[in-house]
Amino acid sequence: MLKSFWLVAAAAALAVGVTASEVGAQAASSAPSATAERLQIETRYYTLPNGLKVVMSREPSVPTATVGVYYGIGFRIEPRDRTGFAHLFEHLMFQGSENAPKGTFIGSINSAGGTLNGSTRFDYTNYFEVVPSNALEQVLWLEADRMARPVIDQEVLANQQGVVANEVKVNVLNQPYGGWPWLDMPQLANENWHNAHNFYGELDDLEAATVDDATQFFESFYRPNNAVLVVAGDIDYDVTQAMIERYFGPIPRGEPVVLPDISEPRQDAEKFATKPDVLAPRPAFSAAWHVPERGTPEWFAMGLLDSILVQGQDSRLYDKLVRETGIAGGVQGGINSGLGNMFNYNGPMLWTVGFVHDPDKSRDEITAALDAVIEDVRSNPVSEEELARARTKMRSSLYNLADPTTRFGLVDLLAVGALWEDDPNWVNTLEAGFERVTPELVLATAREYLRPTNRSILVVQPSAAQTAGTGDAQ
Repeated sequence: MLKSFWLVAAAAALAVGVTASEVGAQAASSAPSATAERLQIETRYYTLPNGLKVVMSREPSVPTATVGVYYGIGFRIEPRDRTGFAHLFEHLMFQGSENAPKGTFIGSINSAGGTLNGSTRFDYTNYFEVVPSNALEQVLWLEADRMARPVIDQEVLANQQGVVANEVKVNVLNQPYGGWPWLDMPQLANENWHNAHNFYGELDDLEAATVDDATQFFESFYRPNNAVLVVAGDIDYDVTQAMIERYFGPIPRGEPVVLPDISEPRQDAEKFATKPDVLAPRPAFSAAWHVPERGTPEWFAMGLLDSILVQGQDSRLYDKLVRETGIAGGVQGGINSGLGNMFNYNGPMLWTVGFVHDPDKSRDEITAALDAVIEDVRSNPVSEEELARARTKMRSSLYNLADPTTRFGLVDLLAVGALWEDDPNWVNTLEAGFERVTPELVLATAREYLRPTNRSILVVQPSAAQTAGTGDAQ
């Protein structure tokens, strides 16, 4: 489920009192016209009487069909005394259903020449398959049976508790840089427990989960009215819709999902922590900033700042930290980096930058180099040329996500649009959002969101011995 970390404002003369929100409103009202044809994904979207949102997208360039089932439950929402439970439950759902016993689902997909997987993220859990088009009906039947009648018993739970506990040990506890920074940084930078706990799971919490816990979790969140079904590829709309209604239509709706408050307070003081790591061969440095609310003009500006600052070898931080100072051999980061991209989350989020470096590079030297780059975008407007290059990189990234080879990225974009915007065609509006961003908005966004008091720094020290007073990662 959880991969290792690195997978995807106002002009200088602007009055100090003008905020990023005000500049964003101005930019939205004076959007430049598009100079190139925008991404246009064809969809058919409707909702079944039981509340299941259904998105279909015909894209026949490859004779396969991709199915994604997305549930509106991520690890932010798991029970307080059951850290890692959302991830554990994702595993349980692969253990068979009433009419497709353990092994049937995976065996059927493999026999058809397809592939499948699932994942748990901040705000959703998903299951996805790609198969030859003639195997689509079988996949829909399997997913419907899993949604309606999964097997949840002590044998299944105990088996997967062991699997997940071993995964934690392999991927985090016994891995150099394990959990850095994708798992560690949210725990340092955030204040709200929902955003700041160990979502991979404390071993004691994983072991304490019961069948009653799992059954209650299923009944609360794994219902059609908290889910989106996406089918994309070489499909016939009417035939596919008939199959969906046949298999998913009879599943009863659940009680409305009530989500907790996951908001974060404004950060007004820099945070710092050291993580000891006896397995790490070299020290590492990471920094994170809270980003604007998803979908706002400032959020689009932050996406372009990400492109300008850290995406690719033409980025400002790569130029400073790699070419100019030799502090690092590479630098990586992004919005929601390590667990997705800037599009597939729905709540407070961080923009994170990180790199491994030689021991002779001090924290003061590293911070000075980082500050030089960050303060420049906070003090001086980017040029139209640099902004245009950032849009081109963002457009390329967006088109790569929509690539038809497996269509996993396309299904993801359509699913999150349906989940949180009630509109899968949201994906077709993203390019326009980036086109509306001006140098003035970039500067105002950088001034507010890249301020030092909005920053958290987490360093990895390859030694168990720590200097007193540096603090520990949560």
